Amino acid sequence: MSYIFPRHSKASYPTACAGEGAYLIDTEGRRYLDASGGAAVSCLGHGHPAVIRAIKGQVDKLAYAHSGFFTNEASEALAEHLITRAPEGLARVYFVSGGSEANETALKLARQFHLERGEPSRHRFIARQQSYHGNTLGALSVGGNAARRAPFDPLLMPASHIAPCYAYRHQKADETAEAYGLRAAAALEEEIQCLGPENVAGFIAEPVVGATAGVVPPVPGYFKRIREICDRHGVLLILDEVMCGMGRTGSLYACEQDGIAPDILTCAKGLGGGYQPIGAVLASHSIYDTIAEGSGAFEHGFTYIGHATACAAALAVQQTIEGDDLLANVQRQGAVLHDALAARFGNHHHVGDIRGRGLFIGLELVAERGSKEPFDPALKINARIKKRAMAEGLVCYPGGGTADGRRGDHVLLAPPFIIQQEQVEELVDKLGRAVDGVLNEIAVLA
Repeated sequence: MSYIFPRHSKASYPTACAGEGAYLIDTEGRRYLDASGGAAVSCLGHGHPAVIRAIKGQVDKLAYAHSGFFTNEASEALAEHLITRAPEGLARVYFVSGGSEANETALKLARQFHLERGEPSRHRFIARQQSYHGNTLGALSVGGNAARRAPFDPLLMPASHIAPCYAYRHQKADETAEAYGLRAAAALEEEIQCLGPENVAGFIAEPVVGATAGVVPPVPGYFKRIREICDRHGVLLILDEVMCGMGRTGSLYACEQDGIAPDILTCAKGLGGGYQPIGAVLASHSIYDTIAEGSGAFEHGFTYIGHATACAAALAVQQTIEGDDLLANVQRQGAVLHDALAARFGNHHHVGDIRGRGLFIGLELVAERGSKEPFDPALKINARIKKRAMAEGLVCYPGGGTADGRRGDHVLLAPPFIIQQEQVEELVDKLGRAVDGVLNEIAVLA
């Protein structure tokens, strides 16, 4: 008998009771290679001693003090660590408890910035199809995940969704990557003109799209043009690095690889590595100074802003990533993983694309490789692969609706930054068996 309200009442879940490095262990003694960090969260794996010491040490001193009355040493130290390594122009950090809260905060911060500047008409946000920004109502409104939005559509605020930068699906055969990037970015210009520049508050996008589209990186030049368009019209650029940031793609901030800096940047998952719930919003000098020199108060807040224990854990995670030079391992093992996946699936009839950056990689599955035609959603390919992979002792993160919000299947991989080559080989072997097992089963049913 369980009193838990589960994610799915018709599913049965094993009980995790321990974690050791890249592995999770259940109460039956089964070991699972955590090849997706849950949902790209566990960047240091499980049971890291430095993080555990930091949490215990902070609790011994101070677990929590409300930010309406106090600041605390852990949050101050973490903020300094993040800002001194952040893209140029980002100056202040607002700590929250996760990614949805971070993006909700970013939207409200953008709105208040425009109000303080005397531009009250700026209230519309533009985002992209096949994106995901969280499950709170504001974050869900700007998100482009059709399945998650559908039940709550009457509750959502108006937002525009332009076509994503998704080369596998949308780049023309006779088009260079750079030309496609300019064409994809032009959709933002068109939507701003349609809404009226004076009405647009911000554009929000994931530098590398995560779970909704299965790890889709931008083509060269796309985000530089996006930055130019936003600047020309006074529109704030909000980059959602909740899933792709904090080293996941091989640089601390994912947008570093695109040569741009946003006005607002959000991060979460890899910030605390799952050791404590935490997220953050990084804001530019201009945004902070406008509010500080105006009303002085950001009309927003959550109970656990700057939670001392969460910040101590996140600081230990980030210090470990830096001190152990784990970004180099992300780059090195990311290349090893990509090459191993290409060797195993590169000529697979049902794997249309292998893509990503660093240790953030997606495989898009198709019914027919030449046409890129997705599988029938009724086959539930992604759900079957998840179940089969678990039976093989592998945690991966399959998803559906990849191609257009309804059709398409992918597998997202986001193993811990500590992964080594033998574990990469284990990952690819188990994933290969899971994918082929499901596709063989489907072929028999057909």
